[in-house]
Amino acid sequence: MFAYIARQAIYDLEKQVYAYELLFRDGVSNCFPDISPDEATSNMIANSHLTMGVEDITLNKHAFINFHQNTLLYRFPSTLDPLNVVVEIVETVEVDSELLKACEHIRNLGYRIALDDYDFAPRWEPLIELCNFIKIEAELIENANLKQLKKIRELKDKGIKLVAEKVETLEQFQKYKTMGFDLFQGYFLARPEVVKHKSLDAALTSIIELVGISTSPDFDINKVNDVIEKDVGLSFKLMRFINNPTFNKRNKIESLSHALKYMGSVELKKFIALLALANLKGEKPEDLITLSLIRAKFCALMSLAANQKDNPPNSFILGLFSYLDALLDQPMESLMPKLPVSDVIKDALLNPKSVSKLANQLRLCRAFELADWENIEKLSTTIELDTEELYEMHYTAMKWTNDVKNSF
Repeated sequence: MFAYIARQAIYDLEKQVYAYELLFRDGVSNCFPDISPDEATSNMIANSHLTMGVEDITLNKHAFINFHQNTLLYRFPSTLDPLNVVVEIVETVEVDSELLKACEHIRNLGYRIALDDYDFAPRWEPLIELCNFIKIEAELIENANLKQLKKIRELKDKGIKLVAEKVETLEQFQKYKTMGFDLFQGYFLARPEVVKHKSLDAALTSIIELVGISTSPDFDINKVNDVIEKDVGLSFKLMRFINNPTFNKRNKIESLSHALKYMGSVELKKFIALLALANLKGEKPEDLITLSLIRAKFCALMSLAANQKDNPPNSFILGLFSYLDALLDQPMESLMPKLPVSDVIKDALLNPKSVSKLANQLRLCRAFELADWENIEKLSTTIELDTEELYEMHYTAMKWTNDVKNSF
């Protein structure tokens, strides 16, 4: 039914994912497409090759979905689960008695309502009484006058959850948190808190050593065995990973040497990279790991589709380490010399003008995260992959991430 749905995280006060806003490529302004209600099932994706439902895309978090006026009035898909879906009303609607009646009906069905891009205009007043969430863009918050700041406090006093949109820095996040905002949407998590200058802990020596071995042209599985067998924690994680049904449905792996041989060099190198990321996370929000995993698998799938060499798995490691600056609160420029990764990965992460295949894979990851459909089309031509293939790969990457997180 729909060619593609992207998602953008909405975070709570602890920087954990509270919900995802779903963005529809086939809908005007990323809204839910204007189709007949009997087509709009709760699964939302009827194409045989795209089998993920809302719960798979949002990891069972709440789903904020934009709706145009006509859809609210005449074509509202009431088969969507009201326990999981928040109906987001876009700023282009006309607030009249007909719309208010439709929103009342939707509320009575059990759905919560969010108002997008609230601008303090008086025309919204009748609708505010029906809203559970109100979204305000960062620029408007920054420039709010005394009257508007008072209105923000009034909305808070009504019990409405306030969502700050387009939050791009951690400073903005802290400021809006102090102002009473409850939820936050934007790219702020991807920015390193450079004031901290985290160092690579000495306890991570084994992990960094493993990454060095895995990226060496002369990969030696015996060296991997020597490092892992000295660390009980690493051995346990490897055994838990290899016995996950997602990766191994038939054979029970009971020894370290068996596990290493069973995995093979490529999968073992990927596991080492995953292990490194999991251990570098520290107290950072889990969503950074989620985004890194999706990028890793998506890049690996693009590499495979383009018949690129996957040993060493540079595309996978590129995606996996692409949020390392945010995880470690250091600029990427200072991190790369400390990590034994290949020059092609360093080039893709450090050179914004790079035209390498890996650099374009990373650009596609960002375009999907931003629901930048136009750029996706352009980049698909550059890397010579069909857009429909790319959409399916990205779904596969999200599904894989849901599974692999259970192993760590």
